[in-house]
Amino acid sequence: MIVWINGAFGAGKTTTARELIELIPNSTLFDPEVIGGALTHLLPPKHLTEVGDFQDLPIWRRLVIDTAAALLAELGGTLVVPMTLLRQEYRDEIFGGLAARRITVRHVLLAPAETILRERIAGREIPPELSDGEIRARQWSYDHIEPYRTALASWLTADAYPVDNGRLTPYETAVRIAEAVGSGTVPVCDIVQTPEPTAETVASGVLLFDEEDRVLLVDPTYKAGWEFPGGVVERGEAPARAGIREVAEETGIRLDDVPRLLVVDWERPSPPGYGGLRLLFDGGRLDSTVAERLLLPGPELRDWRFVTEEEAADLLPPVRYERLRWALRARERGAALYLEAGIPTS
Repeated sequence: MIVWINGAFGAGKTTTARELIELIPNSTLFDPEVIGGALTHLLPPKHLTEVGDFQDLPIWRRLVIDTAAALLAELGGTLVVPMTLLRQEYRDEIFGGLAARRITVRHVLLAPAETILRERIAGREIPPELSDGEIRARQWSYDHIEPYRTALASWLTADAYPVDNGRLTPYETAVRIAEAVGSGTVPVCDIVQTPEPTAETVASGVLLFDEEDRVLLVDPTYKAGWEFPGGVVERGEAPARAGIREVAEETGIRLDDVPRLLVVDWERPSPPGYGGLRLLFDGGRLDSTVAERLLLPGPELRDWRFVTEEEAADLLPPVRYERLRWALRARERGAALYLEAGIPTS
């Protein structure tokens, strides 16, 4: 398993983690900051300047998942990870990726009072030569207090097990965490476990429309980007039936009729993905009373919304948007289309 220690910059995550690995048998410290540091040497400087934080790099989030999984496969036991995560979508992507590898995460939040947090940041030692790097690190911590406060007020306290370490030493904090983890007081994170594909897959999505003909999009917890309700077709399952099943599981809506096929799209492999066939079906228009009964969001979904085609262009990854665009044209014409990588064949 993983014990993920979250909290604001300056909350004492790393010092606590060092103490914690001495208390949890067969545990190892993994600091994702190391991956961020490595990327500064691996990626072109221009690419790095386009993001304000290495956490904004998809490659960083992917490498955190892969490295954690590789370390556990090599060493077993428990991985203690001290890392601030203030954006819920990044937390969902990383924890969801770990869950897909059947790795459980127990999420702990170090939550000293803000006054104490500011005192700790101000009290950080600065070398006599007043290193610019150290000054920048201190300012960085101050600048991220507001995003931390925002996360705290929305999703963070509901998601993680809080530990007020304002008056505790790192060792005392670690003891409290070890006891809570050992007793099961810190629960396993409730996030969907979707096994990663090992070969090409067939996936079915269903387009559902409101009375204004806007299409329903959902924001899954287990991967980046907006999507259509749907999922991977299981072995021996008809694709249209898979779409009906996924719609019921994700939205609570049970479709009476088999939905009409709109597009079949071949998605080319793009490592680490394998690609495969992607089908979109027309689930029809929902009246306002049905739309009001949507169960979203649930364990698999972070958000949902009905959008116009133009609005979808800003939310969907390019290939998914092209798939939607042609599905809407097929719906207008009453004839299904075959696509390859989002482009109709003649």
